[in-house]
Amino acid sequence: MAEIQNLKPSAVWNNFYQLTRQPRPSKHEEKVRAFLLKWGKEHGVDTFADATGNVIMKVPATPGYENRKTVILQGHMDMVPQKNNDVDHDFLTDPIETWIDGEWVKAKGTTLGADDGMGVAMAMAVAEDKTLKHGPIEILITYDEETGMTGANHLETGVLKGQILINLDSETEGELYVGCAGGMDTEGSGRYTKLRRPKGYQAYSLQVKGCQGGHSGMDIILCRANANRIAARLLSSILEKTDTKLVEFVGGNMRNAIPREADVLLYVKDPSKVAKVVRKVGREIFDEFRHTDPDMKILFVPADVRKAYVKEDEARKLVAAVLACPDGVERMSQTMPGTVETSNNLAIVKIADGKVAIVTLMRSFIDSAKYALSQKIAAVLGLAGIKTRFVGAYSGWAPDDKSEILQVMKKSYKKLYGKEPEVMAIHAGLECGIIGGIYPGLDMISCGPTLKSPHSPDERCYIPSVQKSWDFLVEVLSSIPENV
Repeated sequence: MAEIQNLKPSAVWNNFYQLTRQPRPSKHEEKVRAFLLKWGKEHGVDTFADATGNVIMKVPATPGYENRKTVILQGHMDMVPQKNNDVDHDFLTDPIETWIDGEWVKAKGTTLGADDGMGVAMAMAVAEDKTLKHGPIEILITYDEETGMTGANHLETGVLKGQILINLDSETEGELYVGCAGGMDTEGSGRYTKLRRPKGYQAYSLQVKGCQGGHSGMDIILCRANANRIAARLLSSILEKTDTKLVEFVGGNMRNAIPREADVLLYVKDPSKVAKVVRKVGREIFDEFRHTDPDMKILFVPADVRKAYVKEDEARKLVAAVLACPDGVERMSQTMPGTVETSNNLAIVKIADGKVAIVTLMRSFIDSAKYALSQKIAAVLGLAGIKTRFVGAYSGWAPDDKSEILQVMKKSYKKLYGKEPEVMAIHAGLECGIIGGIYPGLDMISCGPTLKSPHSPDERCYIPSVQKSWDFLVEVLSSIPENV
């Protein structure tokens, strides 16, 4: 695991390694916050936590650069806790086990936490390096970004003095992001009638496994299989064509991760007949997703279950609601070709113990489109008696074609690499929009090294991109304009 400390640039990778030792799932940032405060003290950096738990570091200007505009380097300390079912890992206590696979750093069966541990590690490397040339710098490390952007939403006014914000939480080197989608969560809830286990039926488990999953913003355009939708599709055919009772349906566990697995418990009258349906529909599904989800598995196996089942007509309505609920790309952008404008991730389905819970995450660059989608979701779920509420709404970040930092970064990138970076907006929630609302007038941009499949156990960081991103950041900081 420690071999990543030998990678270059050493300060960045050493800081990232130390972050992998700190348990830091969203809403459980106590240990990593304490680590950051201790690290700042040990490195002589003015470091403190604000009243809500964000960590802030203040780094003075290099002599001769005191009159440059103040830059805020921003990232988040938490990570998405996702693991494969066969991996024994407790995100509240265990460090992330990393390994090097060619030109990629990966984790052993869990998320890597490079989102956004790599951005935080870069900011820390700037703070500790006394040889860099830069003006005044403030480092803002927020908490609970992944499950509600809580730290950004609770950021206090007056704490920061910077005029420029560089967010270090985007995931493709060579791309500069000047806008992001807003978002809103669906929380659906309901109840169903429980009936006692019927006689003459056998218990079986229908499992969907091995889907690619991924980031519900970045990867939604890839049209990967959603395990909840796959399970509902199979289940719809099973209930229609066989004498089968639904006991439980549990799939997905993170609002911002495309569901990779779902598990359905059933009482089955004729297992061979159900198996035939699963094989037929499964073959169709495999064929449709053979390119995006080549490792997907559909299992139909005996189970040991002694629970009540869902009343038949209610079960059919609930499965139909999951099947019909909008999921994936809703609309492509008309102003940014090739970019998703509006989407929904059918993230979590739990039909168990007499209760129904359905969670989705909507994203859009346009607030009205986001609210129109929420109406559609409410209408679909309402047909099955599921009540909906919509929470955690935040607006997107609109591009500014007059951005001064954008021009500085384009010029710096071309100086280093002989070409201009791509300038684009991202269909994911960056904290820039929220922070910009609290600190109006900030000149904002986002960049970072290349990550693949964040929010899933396939998350990996491209090693050469870290050095390029670091060199780029160093060049940009030395080129920040003076206060006028």
